[in-house]
Amino acid sequence: YVLAQMPESKQIESQLKTYSSQLEAQLKTKYTEYQTKGEAYQKGASAMSDVVRADKEKELQNIQQSIQEFQRNADQSLQQRQQTLLKPALDKLQKAIDDVAKESGYTYVLNSDGDSPVLLHGPEEGNISDLVLKKMGITPPAPGAAPTPAATPAPAAPKSAATPASSGKKKK
Repeated sequence: YVLAQMPESKQIESQLKTYSSQLEAQLKTKYTEYQTKGEAYQKGASAMSDVVRADKEKELQNIQQSIQEFQRNADQSLQQRQQTLLKPALDKLQKAIDDVAKESGYTYVLNSDGDSPVLLHGPEEGNISDLVLKKMGITPPAPGAAPTPAATPAPAAPKSAATPASSGKKKK
């Protein structure tokens, strides 16, 4: 909700729409080429020798593969562009959340937009990740050390946090 209200949001949306339109135009050009060559092949296939027909079929297959590869690359590129454009706005938003939480005396701030709440702000002493690792028989990395690959949780996994009953204000 807050991100959508930020002025950067409209600019990011506009830039993504422009970039997406450029990618769609390129894809349309490739698809039009495929259709044109496919129609030409169908019209002249009966008059072609076997060698020429096989060459044209291979050319059409290559164009089709190129279209599919372009679609995959375009999707990845669009996602990367979105992440790149959003990062400064998300960093600014996180700083504002942290500042408001500290100024207002909130211990934890949760985002309740999704199916399960996401922790947006919490004190580091509430982080029980190392205790969970120890419980599972995994030695946590030393503070400030890079975690070993075997002990690295999945990138999307949030830090575990415990909330003692008397730990201050909560906000959803």
